[in-house]
Amino acid sequence: MQPSDVKALLEARIDGCEFHIQGEGCNFQVIAVGDVFEGLTPVKRQQLIYGALSEEIASGELHAISIKAYTPSQWQTAPENAGA
Repeated sequence: MQPSDVKALLEARIDGCEFHIQGEGCNFQVIAVGDVFEGLTPVKRQQLIYGALSEEIASGELHAISIKAYTPSQWQTAPENAGA
């Protein structure tokens, strides 16, 4: 699976988010930015992403996923957004 595949899955399953995906094979780093995360705890944010990829995780297509989820205002000051 390629980063573009993971991005396409997430974009199709979670509306109104911007995704930045890195990785290869079955190990990926996901950064998600969207208003959908407003008011959610960090755990609930991760559960939203994991839930969208549950089929691929269950099948073994995706194995290791690290997730960082931000609201648009949080993304403005996020270290991963520095220099972007």
